[in-house]
Amino acid sequence: MKVRALRIFIPRAIKRWLPQSLFARTLLIIVLPVAIMQGLITYLFFDLHWQAVSSGLTDSLAGDVVWIVETYEQDPGGLPRLADRAERALSLSVAFKPGETLPATRKQAYFAPEDRALEAALERKLDRPFWFNNRSYNSWVGIEVPVEGGVMRVYAPRERAFAASGWIFILWMGSATLLLTAIAILFIRNQVRAIERLAEAAEAFGKGVEGPEPFKPYGAREVRQAAQAFLSMKARIQRHLEQRTVLLASVSHDLRTPLTRLKLELALAEPSASGEAMKRDLSEMEHMIDEYLDFARGEGAEAVESTDLAALLAQYCDDARRTGASVALEVPAGLSAPVRPNALKRALDNLVSNAVSHGKTVQVRAGATASGGVEIVVEDDGPGIPEDRYEEAFKPFSRLDESRNQNRKGVGLGLAIARDVARSHGGDVSLGKSALGGLKATIRLPG
Repeated sequence: MKVRALRIFIPRAIKRWLPQSLFARTLLIIVLPVAIMQGLITYLFFDLHWQAVSSGLTDSLAGDVVWIVETYEQDPGGLPRLADRAERALSLSVAFKPGETLPATRKQAYFAPEDRALEAALERKLDRPFWFNNRSYNSWVGIEVPVEGGVMRVYAPRERAFAASGWIFILWMGSATLLLTAIAILFIRNQVRAIERLAEAAEAFGKGVEGPEPFKPYGAREVRQAAQAFLSMKARIQRHLEQRTVLLASVSHDLRTPLTRLKLELALAEPSASGEAMKRDLSEMEHMIDEYLDFARGEGAEAVESTDLAALLAQYCDDARRTGASVALEVPAGLSAPVRPNALKRALDNLVSNAVSHGKTVQVRAGATASGGVEIVVEDDGPGIPEDRYEEAFKPFSRLDESRNQNRKGVGLGLAIARDVARSHGGDVSLGKSALGGLKATIRLPG
């Protein structure tokens, strides 16, 4: 029986706001539960422990205030003795303000639970109005109660009213959170970096670029396994490419020897119409062998270098015009990109040769793209290719000719070679309808 992985349903509206990178998502997975857990612990601490401790302290302070008020009302003349006893025994400062009334408003404390705890205690103990100030004094709490002839004002130290452990708890909790988050960021960054390096190595291999230092697997066990699999795949692909190139090079060498003998014999033979036809066949065979080798070799060993594309395209178009082709060039001065110059010229040669062989007018344009890459466009005014056969045109040895007419020069590798070159740079080649009426081939290269 197949076991399907459990998928958590997340609305699309929420997904848009979630981080996209692995580093941010992993950090969210770790930090969010810790933050929720610490929030719950903090809430329970203040709701149970801190409230219970503070309730006992405020009840005691409220009882002392009630004792002071009632003692004064029983013996108003004994206020000096009452104040002295309250100062020595209870650490309370007592003062009578004759003719004053309670303030109309009260400032709220920065920490609201303190106000609620003290207000609840005074309401339970006192049967008359009261006013207190928990904000204006850093180390004291002021409480005022109306009595006959004025207001009795009592100042109490904050530790008599509230538990000081609450702020210490928050400080330790916050410090621990910051420390654990910093450690988590360091560990996550190290693991994500291993995956990023693997992705960079894969992308560089896809472009045929070797970094300054060889890629070495590191990180978690699963990441190292993926890196080892990548290196094994890379080695197999490289062996396959080398074997293909060596095989075709050997075939080419073996074929060129009898071709050279045939050309020599034809050169020494008496001139005739059949001899000229045989020379044309030999030339076509040499061209076919060269095209096979170009397709197999692919310029994988050529180094990538920053190249002035404007100068390279201008030189290539001049060379094409000397062969009698009508080629117009439109490229901004100073356009450059990191490419393999010979491989790119081979791709352009195949695209322009196709355009020249099928049309009378060829236009080459180049320019930078919004993403920082480069786009090279080759257009002609020939018959073009049906849109539904664009991808078929890129297949090796595909000539889009059911009869495979060999009267036309070429073996159907031009577009395949151009796409192979573009993809080895990390780009691609696409076909479309030209504004001139024929075919438009576009090479897109990354920056």
